[in-house]
Amino acid sequence: MQLFLRFFAFLGLVALAACGTPRPDGPPPPGTARDVARLEQAILALGPEVDPKEAHRAARISYEHTHRLALEYQITDPPIIHNTKVNMGIKPRGLCWHWAKDMETRLKQEDFQTLDLHRAIANAKNPILLEHSTVIISRGGDTMYDGIVLDPWREGGVLFWSPTRDDHRYTWHPRAEILAWKLGHDRAQQLLATSGN
Repeated sequence: MQLFLRFFAFLGLVALAACGTPRPDGPPPPGTARDVARLEQAILALGPEVDPKEAHRAARISYEHTHRLALEYQITDPPIIHNTKVNMGIKPRGLCWHWAKDMETRLKQEDFQTLDLHRAIANAKNPILLEHSTVIISRGGDTMYDGIVLDPWREGGVLFWSPTRDDHRYTWHPRAEILAWKLGHDRAQQLLATSGN
């Protein structure tokens, strides 16, 4: 049965290959000094309470760690193809939640005093769309909706960032809220299955 599933996963990978082109020159490029400066300015714009040194560190680390993870995850394909390879056991990591967790872990090491980190999930309640996870940085005390999405998965190891409210591709929800909903939803499904309804 497992061989059968792997065969269909391989067919899916071949089909997905037609949707995206692998990078002929290897992993995605690192961010430039200009990229870091733009993100730094966006973080500073979150409010006058944001420490400029923290904004610079957060921006620099976001780009540096994205590139480090892209190398570690062996990113050479568009995200959906890479996901398929991870799920088949061909690549080690690189699903969106890996990116979100690893980025959050690295940024938390900085122990920011004027910035907060949030985990968020999109599409969890939509059975048609792929669920997506990310980390969001905000001014200390603000909600994730007033922050900036840091999403290295979306562009295959190139850091995408945007104010949360301006990210029209995804509708983000707090991770804790989605996990609570899933636990309730899964429990309800279990009860229905055992009651025969």
